[in-house]
This record gives sequence, C-alpha cells and structure tokens, in this order.
Amino acid sequence: MFGLGLPELMVILVIALLVFGPSKLPSLGKSLGEAIRGFKKGLEEEPSEEKKK
Repeated sequence: MFGLGLPELMVILVIALLVFGPSKLPSLGKSLGEAIRGFKKGLEEEPSEEKKK
C-alpha cells in the first residue's frame, strides 16, 4: 500500500488525531468512506450518453 508500513500508518493516525481531535475523526472517516464509495460507483457506471449510442 504505497510503501507505507505499520509504523508510518500509526504516525499518520496520531497526527490526524491531534489535528482533528477525537470527536471529529468518526465523522471524517464516514465522509471519506462515502466519497470513496461514490467514486467507485461512478467508475463502474457507464455515462448515460454512451448508453444511448
């Protein structure tokens, strides 16, 4: 995963915890997950203009 190991991921998590605070992290994770889900769904669906042709 991008050459990141467990120690690097832990440092990123600690920095995110310090920047956003413990009360904002769940909502931040939820919004990030929804954005990724929407992006994947958009990639899987064909544009409506191409379906008509």
